[in-house]
Amino acid sequence: MTSVLQGFSKSLAMTVLSEIGDKTFFAAAILAMRHPRRLVLSGCLAALVVMTIFSAFVGWAAPNLISRKWTHHVTTLLFFGFGVWSLWDGFHEGGESEELAEVEAKLDADWTKANPGPAKQNGKVADDVKKETRPFLSQFFSPILLKAFSITFFGEWGDKSQLATIGLAADENPFGVVLGGIVGQALCTTAAVVGGKSLAAQISERMVALSGGVLFIVFGIQSFLSAAE
Repeated sequence: MTSVLQGFSKSLAMTVLSEIGDKTFFAAAILAMRHPRRLVLSGCLAALVVMTIFSAFVGWAAPNLISRKWTHHVTTLLFFGFGVWSLWDGFHEGGESEELAEVEAKLDADWTKANPGPAKQNGKVADDVKKETRPFLSQFFSPILLKAFSITFFGEWGDKSQLATIGLAADENPFGVVLGGIVGQALCTTAAVVGGKSLAAQISERMVALSGGVLFIVFGIQSFLSAAE
């Protein structure tokens, strides 16, 4: 039980500090301003849950393919590496809302392509009304939900938080890592969807990066001082 709680607490803290101010966080906030929140939240959460479970599975399977001693050392190096990376980003952050502006510009470009002119707005509104009255099962496969899912899933692929989850699951109880990751993702994504751009604009990317860097360094020191099981 202790190992589960330790994996849960580490994963929860790491996920919250990694996801707040992340590109997928900003994307969820902006999408929620333009589309029904329940669809955006469902799509983003589904992608994050799938990614968390997949990453934890890879981390859990790694010690079965490579010796636990080596996976322990690699995990320790990952934590130190991500800590230095995050601290570097924090000290060299160009602006507090630089990443928000980047994500917003990308989504604005996609929005313009999907809505090329005002002539199509009436038809667009009619389509939106139809979508609102569709059965729940049909909305589950709506383009909005699938868009939120794909943006979040591919935004997280190869991201620092995914690699850190793999490393954490290789060194801690994978069930606790999955549970902590899902709770952390749910908290961050819900905050992004409910708070919208106004909340996202108030987040200090510099402070989040520095806090995450310190946390990773602490994990690295703890992993270095502990022996591989």
